[in-house]
Amino acid sequence: MKKLVYLILVCLSAAWLPGYGQGKIWSLEDCIKYAVDHNIQIKQQTLQTRMQKNALEQSKLNLLPVINGQASHDYSFGRALDQNTYTFYNQTVQSDYFYLGGRTTVFNGLQNLNTIQRNKYELLAGEQDLQRIMDNVSLNVALAYLQILLNKELVTANENQLNITLQQIEKTRKLVDAGSAARGNLLQIEAQAAQEEVSLVNMRNQLEISYLNLTQLLELETPAGFEIVVPDIYVDQNSIVSGNIDEIFNLATQTRPEIKSSELKLAASEYDLKIAKGARSPSFSLSHTFGTRYSYIKDLPMQSFEDQLKNNKNFGLGISMNLPILNGWQVNRNISNSKLAVENSQYSLEGTKKQLYKDIQQAYTDAVAALKKYNASQKAVSSSEESFRYTEQKFNVGMITPVDYNAAKTQLLNAQSDMAQAKYEFIFKIKVLDFYKGLPLNLNTITSN
Repeated sequence: MKKLVYLILVCLSAAWLPGYGQGKIWSLEDCIKYAVDHNIQIKQQTLQTRMQKNALEQSKLNLLPVINGQASHDYSFGRALDQNTYTFYNQTVQSDYFYLGGRTTVFNGLQNLNTIQRNKYELLAGEQDLQRIMDNVSLNVALAYLQILLNKELVTANENQLNITLQQIEKTRKLVDAGSAARGNLLQIEAQAAQEEVSLVNMRNQLEISYLNLTQLLELETPAGFEIVVPDIYVDQNSIVSGNIDEIFNLATQTRPEIKSSELKLAASEYDLKIAKGARSPSFSLSHTFGTRYSYIKDLPMQSFEDQLKNNKNFGLGISMNLPILNGWQVNRNISNSKLAVENSQYSLEGTKKQLYKDIQQAYTDAVAALKKYNASQKAVSSSEESFRYTEQKFNVGMITPVDYNAAKTQLLNAQSDMAQAKYEFIFKIKVLDFYKGLPLNLNTITSN
């Protein structure tokens, strides 16, 4: 009874551990959505985008007049001047001053308006950078997901091979006991089974590592209890890699966020150049002030607080011009640097397009190669299966040695592993190409025929 209670407590406590018994079976879409929602880099870029939005809003608010207020209360001791009567008194004079004033930019070479446009394009570029990071996270999750599926198939293949070997051990043991086979045959097959057990353990370790990699991408604390959906993936023998490199590239240049971001950053740098050129222009500003005051001297007749504030009001309005003449050649240097920044942004856009083309070219070539390898591997598996069945029949009647039998079985396992790897490599490259076409990442559609 105590053992039963202890077991229940252990299970209940384990159920509260992070990640334990998650219960949910994760699809690829679930993994991508969760990773996007919890990725630290995405959260940081989201904050950066919000800061860029604040910069845009501030640049718009900078068009408003600058207004500041000031109030002060002063004591003057000894011989003091009353500002209301301009009379000196040898008494303490108390004075209150109230001021409201500011400045409005009338014209400054359109720098404020160009700053708004620059910040707008930087915000749009930041949003595209955020989308680019989300896309990269999605692709990494898809690759890790497919790696688990591949390792699952490889584990199954190794398990099947070990089961066949264990069955063959039982058959050989009976033949040895009956005197129909040499004991050396049994020892060789048992040694092969031991090697296959090691291979199976290594493959299971690889599967656990692939689970760990995916859960780390999802920002989960532990892979314990984590399981994924295993879809029915079938690659038709008549499958082809649809489209061509140039067609996919033309689609990608219209949709990919890295291209849009580079284009927007180029536009922002062009407005930076306009801002720099605007510093050559004279600037005009309008100043506006309002003030009043109140004085109090003990034992002297004084106007009331309200009357003094009303009678001492003063207003001011002025216009000023600032003409840049010589500022250490700073304006020209800023213009020169801005021109270089525009040229650099043009190179960045060109480099981004070239890198995108190379990535599409590589993915397309890899997909074609993987499809060829998969089709060839299917034939190899079919031939190896037939060869192994024939070899197994010959081994059962003692026509070949365990060495030949094990070689045939190893050849079959290698062929199955090559076919599985080619299949998932083809699937991933096809998904990458679909992604460049603007299609969502999922495993519903594997090939285009």
